[in-house]
Amino acid sequence: MILRQVLELFDRLDTPSANGQEILDLFKSRGAHEVSLETVTSEKGSTDCIKILIKGSDGKSNGGHAKTLGIIGRLGGLGARPEVTGFVSDGDGALAALSAGLKLTEMNANGDILKGDIIIATHICPNAPTQDHYPVPFMDSPIDMQTNNEKEVDERMDAILSIDTTKGNKVININGFAISPTIKSGYILEVSDTLLDVMSRVTGKLPAVFPVSQQDITPYGNNLHHLNSILQPATATDAPVVGVAITTEQPVAGCATGASHPLDIESAARFAVEVAKGYGEGSISFYHEEEYQHLLKLYGDMKHFQTFGK
Repeated sequence: MILRQVLELFDRLDTPSANGQEILDLFKSRGAHEVSLETVTSEKGSTDCIKILIKGSDGKSNGGHAKTLGIIGRLGGLGARPEVTGFVSDGDGALAALSAGLKLTEMNANGDILKGDIIIATHICPNAPTQDHYPVPFMDSPIDMQTNNEKEVDERMDAILSIDTTKGNKVININGFAISPTIKSGYILEVSDTLLDVMSRVTGKLPAVFPVSQQDITPYGNNLHHLNSILQPATATDAPVVGVAITTEQPVAGCATGASHPLDIESAARFAVEVAKGYGEGSISFYHEEEYQHLLKLYGDMKHFQTFGK
């Protein structure tokens, strides 16, 4: 159970004074090995970019060979003050990623040390702007997507779970969370069987997979429609990326308050923790390497989809 971590972090983030330093201090007090913080400012405002490293027993940070999992909390902002008051739906991705990170940090400090390293990355902004989007308004961000990727996508990550509120659409119609097919180097690959198994175990339900278009895995700013920013990390790395979408039956605006469902956030965070356990041990894979190499042999490199194109 990760509900305590979700509620504790929510109390710290649901305030106009939410900031990265408070979260950094919390993680350090619970035993995080390395926590970095950087405030990034633009004409739209500022946000605190935070990154947490939890070292594994055979992790690369200790000179080992176990793979490193990245857990990224995607969002525009935690709040849209002064336009609206309170924690917005868009903040669920950061809350889930940080909750998973806090649980993993506490596990490590208590002696349940995973084999591989874990890196948590997100940003904390209680007063982000909003933007028009169909069918419901989106949250904007004080930083552009390229900067966001630079701060959150780490070259040490061998695979990435990108957690993001994904409620402002008509194509995902469940309360809870759904995962994407694996995205790697411009390819939309098959859905990972091992991730589906983890999802079923965590939720006690049949797994849910959300649709991905080719446009969704191209960079923001190319005038193409994107479901949201959940798969933008895949434009900045060759590591496999899977989106973890926190979802609703009915479209909900990213700037809506009172729309965060703690049990759905907890399930997404618990899923990330369970993936972290298996990924470093090698029992969970994001894609089939042999099949991917065969794809490359048959159809060539697709990395141009990670760029702005012609």
